[in-house]
Amino acid sequence: MARFKPEERSQGMFLEVNLYDQLVPGTFEWTLDYLIDRMDLSIYEQNYNNDEKGAAAYQPKALLKAVLHCYSMGILSSRKIEQACKSNMITKALADGAEPDHATIAKFISKNCEAVQDLFVQVVLRCGELDLITGEMFAHDGCKLPSNAAKEWSGTIETLKNKKARLEKFAKKLLKKHMELDKSADAKKKQAPYKKTMGDDRERRERHRARVEKKIERLEKFLKHAKPKLGVSGDEVQTNVTDPQSAKIKGPHGYIQGYNGITVADSGNQVIICAKAVGSGPESGTFPEMLDRLEANMKAVTGEEQPLEGTLSLADTGFFSEGNLQEAAQREAEVIIPDPQFRQRDEEFEGRKQAKEKYAVEDFDYNEKDDSYQCPAGKTLTCKGTIKLRNNEGKKYQASAGDCGQCPLADRCISTKKEALSKRSKRARTLYIVEKKYEENLSEKMKEKIDDPAYRELYSRRQQIIEPVFSDITYCKRMDRFMLRGEIKVDAQWKLYCIVHNIAKCIRPLSEKYVNECKRKKKTGQSRAA
Repeated sequence: MARFKPEERSQGMFLEVNLYDQLVPGTFEWTLDYLIDRMDLSIYEQNYNNDEKGAAAYQPKALLKAVLHCYSMGILSSRKIEQACKSNMITKALADGAEPDHATIAKFISKNCEAVQDLFVQVVLRCGELDLITGEMFAHDGCKLPSNAAKEWSGTIETLKNKKARLEKFAKKLLKKHMELDKSADAKKKQAPYKKTMGDDRERRERHRARVEKKIERLEKFLKHAKPKLGVSGDEVQTNVTDPQSAKIKGPHGYIQGYNGITVADSGNQVIICAKAVGSGPESGTFPEMLDRLEANMKAVTGEEQPLEGTLSLADTGFFSEGNLQEAAQREAEVIIPDPQFRQRDEEFEGRKQAKEKYAVEDFDYNEKDDSYQCPAGKTLTCKGTIKLRNNEGKKYQASAGDCGQCPLADRCISTKKEALSKRSKRARTLYIVEKKYEENLSEKMKEKIDDPAYRELYSRRQQIIEPVFSDITYCKRMDRFMLRGEIKVDAQWKLYCIVHNIAKCIRPLSEKYVNECKRKKKTGQSRAA
């Protein structure tokens, strides 16, 4: 009969653990430890005021290493980071054996937003020293991630007021119903047989009414000081009760309540040069600021006065506007930002049906006397005033829905299905006439440029540069949502995510450098002994 060793789980063990030996060269944690130890973290000390009174604080570098290492493993919650500092030996080694609680960790992340920007630039500079940045081609794009807020608390000011009114009406109805049930003796008798299994029904109903009243109180408190939130076009957009600075954004899998992480990555090794999180779905308004940050960071990396001169920046159609093209031209940086309809002009684009040629502005006749346009079918488009669209201002002209619904030329004028046209669709043709602010129209030149096969080939590299960056952050490292609230704090957390990505890019060159140094020291020691 087989014999097995006895189980002795109750037997105590003494294990010899050296925290320094847990960090093996060539790993993310070793690279993180190597870089942070050589960073200037004096800016983190500004938030401490315990030089004369108070207990000694945890070292910023220990907290920073623990947070970044947990982020690299997809651990985003401060409570889970606290648990990792106690149970994960590598995290414990990075934190120098410290075991901070979740409140200390959360406060450290949220109170050092300015310091995170300084750390981000230092990591970018170290990537430049390791020759990971070429500075030849950059890709701009946004990564839409959910925030710590629910979509059900989103809406315009008027929508939220209506929601509050409906909840108040429901609360009154609920109170009336509860009072009737309490007075009904028959209802109490019916509840008696199930009291042991279902609990007190009256207590359950009171909890339900308390939740409804809490929602009403929350909406009332928010609406007392809330103001309409304006979008890029100047119109009111939906705000959120939990996090007013977040936005309802259309992502790849539907609408989310979150932020848009705008990122600029280098083509050499996909290092993130600059980053910013904004509570807005449209990305075009961030392009000038991202160019400023890109220019500043590249100036620090290269030491050149005009680091964007002779470079190429690639951005998707969401950044297309005359203002953005003019901003790039002032910096003497070449950009490729195609217009939203550029694929419809591509005859070789697979899987896309060629649409009928639509009527353009040139096909409409302008009547200066009454400031209106006449369409090819003879209908009038009246002026609806001045609006702002994609950072440009201009006049909007619109036809009546009745004219367009019965028009035989509607399939070449408005984007709608024939079934909708037969049912008198409410859609109508609009014209947007941009006021000319610049002597040179770069939008038309960009349309001609993107139709050139050579430039289309260059533009195809945009996805190869930026999309793997977002995949690494959200899928590989599972940093797929924001845990903080408010644009300033979310922006700092997005930069921390980008720092984790950039540090991972330094693993190979730093480990090779470390191995070469060890070989050189070993060889020098042997020669001296001889």
